Amino acid sequence: MRMIDRVVKGDLHGVHYAVSIFIATAVLWFLLRQLADTSPIWAISSMIATSDPLMKQALATFRGRILNTLLGCATGLLFLAIGGSGEWTLSLSLAVTVFISSYVVRIPTMWRQAPITAAIVIAGELQHHSRLTGMEAGLRRVGEVLLGCVVGLIVAWFLSEIWPLPEIVLAPAAAPPSPAGAAVPGAVAPGAKGAPSGPRA
Repeated sequence: MRMIDRVVKGDLHGVHYAVSIFIATAVLWFLLRQLADTSPIWAISSMIATSDPLMKQALATFRGRILNTLLGCATGLLFLAIGGSGEWTLSLSLAVTVFISSYVVRIPTMWRQAPITAAIVIAGELQHHSRLTGMEAGLRRVGEVLLGCVVGLIVAWFLSEIWPLPEIVLAPAAAPPSPAGAAVPGAVAPGAKGAPSGPRA
């Protein structure tokens, strides 16, 4: 216990986040592997990408996370439909996704989620030679990605309710020291008008 205390130094946010990831991963593994008989790796990847160790931060950015996830799903499916399994499909779709997220959606919070989701959706098609089979795999990826996103947020919220932790407050940065010879605001140079005179005899 003393060794653990020395490592965490009283800050349990990392432990809290690890427990949240563990529970969410177990839930997704059970839902997809045991009930749906499919691989949960894409849902788990999405869950990790959209989770946040600070619950208030996760809730504040929920809209941005969901919109960027939906944008990545839509763009990935669009390029699967028109581009198939071409070698340029993945790189072009990621570039277009970033462009739309930056200049159309304009929600910078978690904007990386959009191209990550598009890559996950398109990755399903790259494993198949048939475009129809690839589209079916892409649609399944969309459902898995959205499920992972939602499960991650629900588990984080639930854990914050039963195990609340104080929010991290960042200390203000200290002002850098003034270089030698630099003027100090409010100081008056010796001999200048208004400067205090030396001691009188």
